[in-house]
Amino acid sequence: MAEFSFDVVSEFDGAELTNAIDQARREVSTRYDFKDTATTFDRTADVIAIESASEDRAKAALQVLREKAVRRQLSTKLFKASDPQTVGKGRGRIEVRLNAGIDDDLARDLRKRIVAVSPKVQVRIQGDQLRVVGKDKDTLQLVIKALREAEDVPVPLQFTNYR
Repeated sequence: MAEFSFDVVSEFDGAELTNAIDQARREVSTRYDFKDTATTFDRTADVIAIESASEDRAKAALQVLREKAVRRQLSTKLFKASDPQTVGKGRGRIEVRLNAGIDDDLARDLRKRIVAVSPKVQVRIQGDQLRVVGKDKDTLQLVIKALREAEDVPVPLQFTNYR
């Protein structure tokens, strides 16, 4: 009998993230409520630093970034923001960590969730992804639905290689 499978991964499209940051920069530069705030978005490997005239303006810039990311099909779970900090001359700064990837603890937690949905499927942890194998496509669809609806998963999940 045929077996069906899919992979659970947590990754993001770097080009889409770059586009979202550029769009946020553009909107902040043209909006009246950001006039004379010198708001900046600086991205290094897995951190985006947002700096503005005050902590409130930095929070508003973070909200603009999240809105632009959602429009580009990036999950808001991807952004893990620190508390706003006051830096020189009252300026506000927020460091946003990019929250992607499945570590070992999360992989074990996801395995437990999947087996709780359907004990008929087999789950294998393969590095930073999970391979879910089952004999019935409907069971796999239930697993995908359950993982999509889980609000307490800390990273955005994608389902690839569905066969």
